[in-house]
Amino acid sequence: GMGLPLPDSKVSEYRYFLARYFVKVAWAWTLWLLLPFITLTTYELARSKFLYGRTKSALLVLRRLGALLVGTAVWYLCTELFIYVENLTGECSLQAKPGQPPRLYASKRECHQDNGVWNGFDISGHCFLLSYCAMMILEEVAVLEALSIDHSSKLRVVINVLFVSLCFLTVIWVFMFLCTALYFHDFSQKLLGVLIGLSAWYGTYRFWYLKPFSPGLPLPNIPLSSKKYSYSR
Repeated sequence: GMGLPLPDSKVSEYRYFLARYFVKVAWAWTLWLLLPFITLTTYELARSKFLYGRTKSALLVLRRLGALLVGTAVWYLCTELFIYVENLTGECSLQAKPGQPPRLYASKRECHQDNGVWNGFDISGHCFLLSYCAMMILEEVAVLEALSIDHSSKLRVVINVLFVSLCFLTVIWVFMFLCTALYFHDFSQKLLGVLIGLSAWYGTYRFWYLKPFSPGLPLPNIPLSSKKYSYSR
């Protein structure tokens, strides 16, 4: 069923704000935390575990950072697709002004500009992003089990701070997700958002990244199910 009732105009303002900004900001945060995290952990792993030289280690870092490019493409294409579907499936409910013929609206944005309510099928961008990013972060932090960094090193402190920040970010999303789940979208829209997010994760980390021409996995050849989180504090 639908979420809790809120006044219509307030809902559409709040929802529009969240959809436009939160989803964009959420991906930006993920990107800015994963970028240094992947760079440092991959470089350190390549040098200490695989005993690569500097150049080969740097190349491995660049390859792994490809996962963030892929993630950005997935995020962009999916959010554009959701907007397209909503515009395609909706129409504008608006009180026609006396003496004026009813106007046809092509998109949600046009409808909102005239203070109308758009009733398209709105796949939940929050549910999509939350599931996709949470799985991506889980995959990427798994690299910590292979790293053995001296307790007193500055690098370890930096990596720990990034790790805690990534965990904290995931917690914030779960909270945001619960808030939006109460108010917006019906069940099918939320479910579809989550399924698309999980499919994007599965298609990349469980399928494509196992292939040679890909960004590869954080820890080569170790599927998530067999990982034991043994990063000693």
